[in-house]
Amino acid sequence: MDNSPPAAPPPSPIPEVSIIVPARDEEASLGACLESLIAQTGAAFEIIVVDDGSTDRTREIAQSFAGVRVISASPLPKDRAGKFWTGKNNAIVAGAKQARAQWLLFTDADTVHRRESLARALAEAKQERADLLSYSPEQVVVTFAERAVMPVIFAELASQYPLHKVRDQHSATAAANGQYLLVRRAAYDAAGGHTAIATEILEDVALARRFRDTGYRIHFRYGGDAVRTRMYSNWAQLREGWTKNLALLFPQAGFLAFQSLLLWCAAWGALVLAVSGAVSRHWVWIAFALFWLLLYRRIRAAHFATQNDLLAITVGLPLFAYLLLRSKNAHKNGRVSWKGRVCDVGAPGASKPEETQALGAIQRTEDPRLRIES
Repeated sequence: MDNSPPAAPPPSPIPEVSIIVPARDEEASLGACLESLIAQTGAAFEIIVVDDGSTDRTREIAQSFAGVRVISASPLPKDRAGKFWTGKNNAIVAGAKQARAQWLLFTDADTVHRRESLARALAEAKQERADLLSYSPEQVVVTFAERAVMPVIFAELASQYPLHKVRDQHSATAAANGQYLLVRRAAYDAAGGHTAIATEILEDVALARRFRDTGYRIHFRYGGDAVRTRMYSNWAQLREGWTKNLALLFPQAGFLAFQSLLLWCAAWGALVLAVSGAVSRHWVWIAFALFWLLLYRRIRAAHFATQNDLLAITVGLPLFAYLLLRSKNAHKNGRVSWKGRVCDVGAPGASKPEETQALGAIQRTEDPRLRIES
């Protein structure tokens, strides 16, 4: 009788890509995200979901998918200056430590990935000789607030971070979208990864700058052909999310708010003059309608539907100005919050993350019909 211990199972082959999904209270969207990721073909991959202290069914949903590895993020550490890491950075670092592949894809739990997009992104990164490839996803908007504000924000982002400058390896402009970040592992580790930017709230732009500063190549583009997302499902989420980010994305937030209000007033004034000219048959006044066309052309760069672009011009500009000023004031006061955590942004007396767990996580209610396209 052979009493020798059973042979250990053969090690699984090393995948080409490790997909890391940080998730905190994402029960409304995580299922659709994982369905779309599991359906990918053309590249060998593993999926790691990092449960970042969720209080809902996030972990249960992730564990229901065969082959998906679910791990937990550790309590938030501090950097040498005593500042806490952000929750997302902490979760990503935990996932990266477990990843085995030579390419890492960091993607948010509210994304939905189109079929074969992973293989195409990998091929694009290699073709472009990119160490960091990032897509700005198609933005799904449903509510009035989303449809009015999101086109303005993304149009201004396109103006602030022109893609041709981001892709210019000699440019000081660096940017990326944390909803889809594909990085070469060797370059990621050499640049310090998310550990090097662990306290940064705007971690995607900070990581892109880190890659650029250490001499690695960035390739960034609109990626609606690869991935889509619905970032916020109601006004409360949208307001809190952009309050956290806008002042970091736009250093001259106060001036941009004033400019947005000025453009809005000018747009309505031009429309009144154009309509008055048509009624009174002073045809030259109709030329004022061209101002709307110029604004529409600017908003159009954000890749939203025409009706949403027009709604953005009509009411979105003052809402954007409000969010800019709210974000500026929040950062000035040293306190921004997201999903039950208050982040210290450097002002004296700002609360620390462990002091604010009682706030409770913000629940997302994304449209359950949002699914991957066949």
